[in-house]
Amino acid sequence: MPNDVNYKEHFESQDDDEIDLGQLWRAIWAGKIVIMVISFIFAVASVTYALSKPDIYKASVLLSPTASEGGGGLAGLSGQFGGLASLAGINLGGSGGDKTTLALEIIKSRSFIETFISKHNLLVPLMAAKKWNISNDELIYDKDLYDIDKNKWLREVKAPKKVEPSPWESFKAFSKLLSVSQDKATSMVTIELSFFSPNVAKQWLIWLVEDLNNFVREQDQQNSQNSIDYLTKQLEKTQVTNMETVFYQLIEEQTKNMMLTQVNKEYVLKTIDPAQVPDRKDQPKRALIVVLGTILGGILSVIIVLIRYFSNSNYSTKVKEEKLA
Repeated sequence: MPNDVNYKEHFESQDDDEIDLGQLWRAIWAGKIVIMVISFIFAVASVTYALSKPDIYKASVLLSPTASEGGGGLAGLSGQFGGLASLAGINLGGSGGDKTTLALEIIKSRSFIETFISKHNLLVPLMAAKKWNISNDELIYDKDLYDIDKNKWLREVKAPKKVEPSPWESFKAFSKLLSVSQDKATSMVTIELSFFSPNVAKQWLIWLVEDLNNFVREQDQQNSQNSIDYLTKQLEKTQVTNMETVFYQLIEEQTKNMMLTQVNKEYVLKTIDPAQVPDRKDQPKRALIVVLGTILGGILSVIIVLIRYFSNSNYSTKVKEEKLA
C-alpha cells in the first residue's frame, strides 16, 4: 500500500511540473497589451535604424585569366633545362593558373592596397565619407572626421592612433569593401566593390583591375630583365660550347617573354563583363531589418509576459500555502 501511495504522489508531482498549453495561451492573452506595445516599439526602432543606414552600391566585373602567351617556348625549355635554370635562380614561366592565383592574392595584400589608396588619393573618401548625395552626385563627408574646406582631419582618437588614418586602418577599411572570388569550374574571376556612390565604386574597380595587371606585368618584366642580365654574365664566363647554346636559348626566350608583357594591356586578367554603374542599391535590406526587428520584439515580449505571469503564479501559490500553514 505505501508503494501505491508513493506511485500516486510521483505522478501528481509530474502533473504539477508539466506546463499546460491552455495556461500558456491564457498567460499570453492576458499580456497581449504588453506584447503589442513592445513589438510596436521594436518595429519603430527597426524602421528608424533601417532609414538611418546609407545606401550601399556594389559594382562588379567579370574577368577571365589570360593564357600565358609566352608559355610555349618557355615550357619547352623548362623540360630540357629546368634543373639548370632553377639552380641559376631563373624562372622559366609558370602556368596561367598559377599566375592568376598569384594575382588574386596580390589584390588582397596589404602592400598592394595601401599603394593603390595612396596612388589614387582615396584616403579621404574611403575614411571620411558617410553617404552619397544622389541629386548632385557628390559624397557627403562626416564633419566630425574631416573638414573638406580646410583639407584637415578632425577625428578624435586615442593613442597609438593618430588624427589622420594610418595605412593599416585604410587597408582594413578597403578590404571590407572588396570581394574577390573565382569559379573553380570555369576559372572566371569576379571582383566586387561596395561603396556609397555607384560611380565611385565603378571607378575604383576599374583602377583596381588596371593596377593589378600593371603590377604583375612590371614584376614579370623585372624578373625577365634580371634573368637576362644574369645569363649574359654567365655566357661571358663559360667556355663550353653546349652551355653557350643553352644560355643563348634561355636569353632568347626571356627576351620574348619581356616583349610579350608589353603587347597586351590586360596582362593577367582579361575583362569579360566590364564594371557598370549599379542603378540599384545592394544594402541595406531595410524590409528585412524591419521584419527581423519586429519578430525579435515579439519574441522578447512573449518571454517577458510568461516570466511575469509564472512568477506571480508561484508567488500567489506560496502565499496561499503560508496562510494554510
